[in-house]
Amino acid sequence: MLPRTWDIFCRVVDNFGDIGVCWRLAADLAARGESVRLWADDVSALRWMAPNGAPGVQVARWDDDTRWPEPGDVVIEAFGCDPPASFGSRMAARQHPPLWINLEYLSAEGYVERNHRLRSPQARSGLIKWFFYPGFTVATGGLIREADLSTRQRTFDAGAWLRTFGVEHRPGEQTVSMFCYEQPNLAALLAPLTSRPTRLLVAAGTATRQVAAWLGSGLRLGQLEAVLLPPLTQLDYDHLLWSCDVNFVRGEDSFVRAQWAGAPFVWQIYPQQDGAHALKLEAFLMRHLALAEANVAAEIKALWRAWNALSDPSSNWPAPDAWRRQAETWRNTLWQQTDLAQQLIDFTAAFPAEE
Repeated sequence: MLPRTWDIFCRVVDNFGDIGVCWRLAADLAARGESVRLWADDVSALRWMAPNGAPGVQVARWDDDTRWPEPGDVVIEAFGCDPPASFGSRMAARQHPPLWINLEYLSAEGYVERNHRLRSPQARSGLIKWFFYPGFTVATGGLIREADLSTRQRTFDAGAWLRTFGVEHRPGEQTVSMFCYEQPNLAALLAPLTSRPTRLLVAAGTATRQVAAWLGSGLRLGQLEAVLLPPLTQLDYDHLLWSCDVNFVRGEDSFVRAQWAGAPFVWQIYPQQDGAHALKLEAFLMRHLALAEANVAAEIKALWRAWNALSDPSSNWPAPDAWRRQAETWRNTLWQQTDLAQQLIDFTAAFPAEE
């Protein structure tokens, strides 16, 4: 099949998680021979996320006054953002309208499997929108996973990468990465790190401010020493995860990348006022820990719930070796899926032209 032209639309809501996911998908599709135009209402974060761009990906900022080109073969609206009405009119005017896909947020909840690949006729335009759900089972759209990810991980030199940031790994020292939203219980929950040699590598942003306020100007407490990192490209953020024994992550993009890292991780889910995030967290824990040893599963659940302010802080962390085995087992399970970009390509290939 000849390469297709894809238009991916993204609205940056906050924290740049949406644009991060969209950029990874755009770059992955392009690496597989597709032609991609990424449209975002705020492209500023890509200056540090992806300063060198990617072959096959055009990035453009859009607003109400944008002069639109002919729509491509596939239009993806990320997370229900809806393409602008003027672009939608051009979609409907094409002799063969593009395949229109709403790429939804990632979740382990049961509705994902039920709603994946459902069609939704749009009465106003006469077009059809298809819902595509990433997920953790073969009945979903899978996860973003570049074709060369495993090879890059196997050949990665963590020590050399850390030294580029002035970090020399010391024998017997554990390395922990920190990327989080506001965390009122940060000091209590991270207290166990102060009792053994630990290097805390802190991602730029909210985590930097909170860790600096906790540890003070010396960035030390007990046997814990923190290093405040500059903004990292997406590639270097992957390298950070691969270099650490434990990773604290947040949102969607770093959450997925931590799972591919195969190291123990703690997820801070985006909080929602109606409490829906608690159900989403529990749904993932149920899948994630289905094959875990009972005591390890209980300790992971306790730590994750506390980190998400769903229970009191706990000082009991899972045993490192058992926790790592569980993380590796989970990653191996995910490797059995077809990845998101390939599933999207396969879906477009099978799509009847007359629809």
